[in-house]
Amino acid sequence: MNETNLSLQLGPISPAAPGPLYGQIVAAVKREIGAGRLRAGTMLPSFRALAEGILVSVITVKRAYEELERDGIIYRRQGIGTFVAADGDNRSRDAARQAALAALAAAARASAQAGITDAELVQLLRNELEALGSVPL
Repeated sequence: MNETNLSLQLGPISPAAPGPLYGQIVAAVKREIGAGRLRAGTMLPSFRALAEGILVSVITVKRAYEELERDGIIYRRQGIGTFVAADGDNRSRDAARQAALAALAAAARASAQAGITDAELVQLLRNELEALGSVPL
């Protein structure tokens, strides 16, 4: 298996962007797996290679890989490398789904506190979905 040039796929990882650098790497890897651009069994770059490719420290990449491994999205084999797990795409989508549900719950609580009616909240959600190009409800 060839090592993927992950640094080209992740996009910019920047201290100016929201969230810690390792979190940006985790989110980017999950995004690439969820979109099918990184498939099960794909070999990921070493800590050092990825760190050099995206201009972050090796410790930052190590922490990101450890979190991804803990979540079952990637796995490491001593002396061989780091790979996308067989069900990494499902786990990545599940994590994204849970984050979306948590955001919706927070939005529902915030709207209730702001006096927004259920009907108004549904309409606001429809507007956002249409702005994203989703099928109108």
